[in-house]
Order: sequence, then structure tokens, then C-alpha cells
Amino acid sequence: MNFIMKAALGGGPPDVGKMLGGEEKEEDPDAAKKEEERQEALRQQEEERKAKYAKMEAEREQMRQGIRDKYGLKKKEEAEAEAAAAAEEPAAGSLTRPKKAVPAGCGDEEEEESIMDTVMKYLPGPLQDMLKK
Repeated sequence: MNFIMKAALGGGPPDVGKMLGGEEKEEDPDAAKKEEERQEALRQQEEERKAKYAKMEAEREQMRQGIRDKYGLKKKEEAEAEAAAAAEEPAAGSLTRPKKAVPAGCGDEEEEESIMDTVMKYLPGPLQDMLKK
């Protein structure tokens, strides 16, 4: 009984009033027209916002280009493209791959000298003979 009273007075779920025979809200005949106008206004605002930000970005890009020209800088995309072209350029006419492309441990590389071999080179002859034994 308490539940029904609270629901009827507005303290419960909204559909309980309908279950008890309450009035249902009727649709406004102009609601569809108003919703359409609202949607159109939202679309127009979004277009204006996009146009505003596109204009701002164009101004920023113009400023960036002025700075690039002044200091002789290149765009990031251009710099990356040139770096990639430079990396491939020596390999284009070469019969061997560039050093970067050769994995470690492959090819005719000489073995690295150990630290002891390097130290032995700089020691006098008698000390070298003593340490070799």
C-alpha cells in the first residue's frame, strides 16, 4: 500500500501512475517540426564551428610556413621522405646491401677483439710473453 501511494505521489517509478489509470501525455502536434528545426540549428552550428577551425588552422599553417621559410626548415613529412630516399639511394646502384640491412653475425665481418687482446698490444714484449703463458 505504501508503495502505491509513493508511486502515485511521484516518489516511485514513472510508469506506476499509468498502471493505476493515470493520464498519459499526448504528443504535441508541433513537436516534430520543432525537433526538425532544432536538428537543423545544430547542423548549422556544427558547420560554422568547423569553418571557424578550418580558417584558424589555415592561418596557423601560413604562420608555420613563414617560420620554415625564414629558418630554412622543412615539413616533417618532407624531411621523413627525404631521409627514406637517402637511405635507399646508396643501395639502388650497389650490388651489396647497406650496412644497416645486414644483420649482426652475417657476412665476412672479422671477429671482435677481446679486451685482453687489446691490452696485450700495448704491453712491452716481455710482459706479453709472461701473460701468454
